[in-house]
Amino acid sequence: MSKVTPYKYICIEGNIGSGKTSLCELLARQHPVQLILEEFDDNPFLPYFYQNPERFAFTVELFFMAERHKQLSQITLQKDLFYDFTLADYSFWKTLIFARKNLDEKEYRLFQRLFNVLNSTSPNPDLLIYLHRTPDKLIRNIHQREREYELNITANYLKTIQDSYFEFFYSQSSYPIVIVDIEEMDFISNPAHFKEIENIIFKEYRPGLHRISLRV
Repeated sequence: MSKVTPYKYICIEGNIGSGKTSLCELLARQHPVQLILEEFDDNPFLPYFYQNPERFAFTVELFFMAERHKQLSQITLQKDLFYDFTLADYSFWKTLIFARKNLDEKEYRLFQRLFNVLNSTSPNPDLLIYLHRTPDKLIRNIHQREREYELNITANYLKTIQDSYFEFFYSQSSYPIVIVDIEEMDFISNPAHFKEIENIIFKEYRPGLHRISLRV
């Protein structure tokens, strides 16, 4: 029997290579959910961005923002009695977190104005789960999946993205955010590890920041 969650819209967030999409896919096999996965491979500017970040940063972030807003609008436009809840492997705030890292000051100010317009019509999650792994572990995961355009990502870049996430989390108090340390957890191959994370997702939390460490 499927577990009952107190939340209708759950986001699984994390840095590049943290396993957020894999976890969403596993959860969708166990529960009747409306699954929304980011279609990052459809961004034609992404490979160029990794080769020349300064030239393509604004273009790649603008494309991501438009696509994320279009996808997340399904949450309010499509209601289905067969779904227990909506599950996404990103939140709309991810747009601003990455843009802040990748854009220069003038580009970011313009981008933020556009973001604010779209964000006013994007739903906030009822619960945000952040899968935390260290940059070194993320690098190992990235190399294992062998996406060519990701192989030049550095641990320093991942650390700055992580810091941007945490800065946002500390400023957010309107809904629960749970940082889950899963450094060596292998929830894909180990059902017991998956069950531990699943149990965390189905608990009820007060609004604000929470942190849980899972150890092998």
